Amino acid sequence: MVLPFLTLYLTVDRRFPASTAGVALTIYGIAAIIIAPISGRLTDRLGGLRIIKFSLFLSGFILLVFPFANSLISILFMTGLWALVNEAFRPPSMSIIGDLAGPAQRKAAFALSRLAINLGMSIGPVIGGFLAMRSFKLLFYADGSTALLSGLLLVLVPWRSGESQRYSIETSQAGSPSNDSVAAVPYSSVLKDRRFLYFLVAMIPVELVFFQSLAAMPLFLVRDLHLTEAGFGMLLAINTVLIILIEVPLNAAMGDWPHRHSLALGALLVGLGFGGLVFGGGVYWVAATVVVWTFGEMILLPASAAYVSDISPPARSGGYMGLYTMGFSIAFAIGPLLGVQAMERFGSSSVWIGALICGCVTSTMIWLSAKERA
Repeated sequence: MVLPFLTLYLTVDRRFPASTAGVALTIYGIAAIIIAPISGRLTDRLGGLRIIKFSLFLSGFILLVFPFANSLISILFMTGLWALVNEAFRPPSMSIIGDLAGPAQRKAAFALSRLAINLGMSIGPVIGGFLAMRSFKLLFYADGSTALLSGLLLVLVPWRSGESQRYSIETSQAGSPSNDSVAAVPYSSVLKDRRFLYFLVAMIPVELVFFQSLAAMPLFLVRDLHLTEAGFGMLLAINTVLIILIEVPLNAAMGDWPHRHSLALGALLVGLGFGGLVFGGGVYWVAATVVVWTFGEMILLPASAAYVSDISPPARSGGYMGLYTMGFSIAFAIGPLLGVQAMERFGSSSVWIGALICGCVTSTMIWLSAKERA
């Protein structure tokens, strides 16, 4: 609830200028970049479940006290601190999902995780909007309370799974990870995996394209195509509905596809979808482009997470996922800015042609890469 309304909270409730809200979001993005590899490394050392509990409990507490920060410095400090503990959740959660699912079901498992996220992103802002009409502080209290309840759920509910020794989850089938097993694969091995580093570099262009939906795309649709804000919201709803209805069965059906095929197709569809906006057109054409890049998203993101999970050594899954999620954090920090700047200087067509090129670059790099082992 809080992050989508953070700009409104700072400008409407706290009466700071819009530039201050931009600084707060930048701080959040920088903190997310910093914490991703650290969280991944801690996941391998301490166990993913411990990091998730730490993230949920501490972020819940920070959200509960956030409204009491009054000065600009304290608000920016709280934003950065919240970002650190909140974003620490991502690497261990992805590492655990990949481990629980196993190679045969990883694409469908990550798709199911994205389904849960999209359901939350569909319901949370709606409820948050009603809460904000009464008091912005209620956003923080509600968001903080749900984080604490989630952490409490993980404490109270016993975990019975076939999870491997990399996590410190108590089961009758696997014990706690030993320091010797973790140390056997040094963390520096993550940075020496050329195949993984090549994959991270190949993903950067298409990751930059994804975040144009936050900046360049709404500006183009409302300012250039003269759609209403409500119309833009309805178009984005197509993305959410398709993900909820189709993504899990789609990835279950594609479970046997080689990673290279899924990744290349997904990146190409993302590029084609955003690139299609270069032709402008009416609302139906724009809706068609949303459908195209949504299918690309539904194929690419679960497949990319599954690929990272497959190639990571058991003792270093967190480290791999940390660097993987850091790539998206970097794209979040610079992608919208690049898109808007290009639109203002060279026109909207440059953004969508660039999006098509970026999608094709990622698709080609992945297709031309060496075939994966499994």
